[in-house]
This record gives sequence, structure tokens and C-alpha cells, in this order.
Amino acid sequence: MSKKIFSGVQPTGNLHLGNYLGAIKNFVDLNNDNQNECIFCVVDLHAITVKQDKDQLKNNIRETTATFIASGIDPSKSIIFNQSKVHAHAEGSWILSCMAPMGWLNRMTQFKEKAGKDKEKASVGLYIYPILMASDILLYDATHVPVGEDQKQHLELTRDIAHKFNKDFDCVDFLRVPEPLIKKDFSRIMSLKDGLKKMSKSDPSDLSRINLTDTKDEIINKIKKAKTDSFSLPNEEHKLKDRPEAENLLGIYSSVLNQTLDKTLEEFGGKNFSDLKSQLAEVLSSKISPISDEIKKLINDKNYLDKVLAEGANKAEEIAGKKIKEMKKIIGF
Repeated sequence: MSKKIFSGVQPTGNLHLGNYLGAIKNFVDLNNDNQNECIFCVVDLHAITVKQDKDQLKNNIRETTATFIASGIDPSKSIIFNQSKVHAHAEGSWILSCMAPMGWLNRMTQFKEKAGKDKEKASVGLYIYPILMASDILLYDATHVPVGEDQKQHLELTRDIAHKFNKDFDCVDFLRVPEPLIKKDFSRIMSLKDGLKKMSKSDPSDLSRINLTDTKDEIINKIKKAKTDSFSLPNEEHKLKDRPEAENLLGIYSSVLNQTLDKTLEEFGGKNFSDLKSQLAEVLSSKISPISDEIKKLINDKNYLDKVLAEGANKAEEIAGKKIKEMKKIIGF
């Protein structure tokens, strides 16, 4: 069955292994399935919910685009564009903001986590971020949206907004209600220095993550220095309880090789961490190093990246622009 896929990645720079295994690798698989129609967005409007340096933001938009392409997303098969180039996203977000009750937004846990104790100082944009996300998805009649654990609640809000708009304006199925595409295999990648913390570019220690621009030697060194515990590796999944570092490294190995955790446990059960680290460094460097080399090559070709984004924006504008015109007509504009 064909699917219309929409997903986006924020251009925050320094994309890492968590971004790749948690999202981009899945995007490549979806792109390679000829039955799918895929739209991948560099969500630069979302990025400015926190202050950005303007020159760095431009570089990050290109770097994210380069990462998509270097990882295997073909711009001739999928639409790749940056969000700010398609005006319908912001316009749709305002219209949907006028449909969504405050109570729905107040339930969004990610705002509470990101704003922390200083939520009064957080931007309004950060608070209404999920409505812009809803606009992103609904403007393209997406049937499926790849989501991780941290975005599941936002997709549920998108579905609620679509239902409410259709009901309020008596336009059955005008806004298509999307389904989530949730990865069943290991996708939540944790820090190499602390198995209880998600891998993040904001971690002050570069040893906590594998950057997608890391060299082979850097990857090998980071895996070598990754935190472990003092026990041998288990051969059953339930024995990974309370062993976050072991679970993380075994999960990364499984994800990179597209194999089940059970198969990985069978391979390494009873062995020492040094055996796993040696194999993991080899498979990671062979997978990530070519991506890293291609990213660096593409980043130096700004004209090509800008051309990909411009062509993608034109294609996206055709779809989203038509939808926003129909939406305005339904409202009475």
C-alpha cells in the first residue's frame, strides 16, 4: 500500500548517531520504497523557537540538507526543502492556532521539559510549536508520519486538530488524519558517557556522541572510551535491566546492522565489553565514515544544496499552496 510520508529535522547543527538511527536511517528506507511519496523538511521555522545566530542557521540548514543526501535520500525521488521558503506553513499554523483550545497545548509535556523552571521566559513560539508541526503535516495530506517517543504526543495533537477542523467547518476528511510510523526496533540512542541520558549535541562532552561528521579514528576512539559496567554481557534481554550502558551499546550495534537485539545478545552473550566495542567500532566506522566524507564534500558545494532546496520548495509550494487556498475558502476568506 502506498504511503504519503512527511517528516522534518531541525537544522541545529552537529547531527549525530542518535539523529541518524532514530530518524534519518528510517527516512532513507522510506525513500527507497518506490511505493512511497516522501517529503522531508528542514524545519527552520521550528529552529527559531530559541535564539539562533543568523550565519550559523544558514550553515545548519545546508548541513542538514547535505546530511539527508549523504545518508541516501535521493532529491530526485523525494521532496527536500526548508520550511521557511513555503509561506503556507506559517499561514496554516495561524489558522490552526485559532482552532486549537489552550487546554490541548497545556497538556504538551515537551514544552514543560524544554522550558523548565523558567517557562515565563520561554518564547510563545516554543509553546505553540506543536501547532506549526500540525500545519506542516496537514498541508500535504500526509498519510503517515515517522515519529519517535518524544513526538508521539504532538502527532496526537495533529490528529485532534484535523478532526476538530473537519467537524467545525463540516468538511469531512478535508484535513487528512495521519497515522504514526513508529519504529519497532531500537531507536532511542543514549549518551556514550551516561546510558540514562539521551545522546545530545548540547552535551558539553564530545565523547558522549558520535557526530555524523566524525572521522573513522574519532569514531573508534569514542567507542573505546564509552562507559561500561564491570560485568560480562548477558544473553537475554531481561538481564539488561539496570544496565543502561550495555543496553545502549548492544542496541546501537543491532540498529546499525538491522538485526534484532536477540540476535546481538546471542552473538555477544558471555563476552566482555571489549569484544563488543571492537566490533561496534568497526561496523560504525564503516557505516558513518562514508556519510561523513560525503557531508563534508556536499557542504563545500553550496550552490548545489541551495538548488536542491529551491527545487524542493517549488514542489512543496504547489502542494501546500493549493491546500491553504482551499482551507481559506472553507473558512470564508
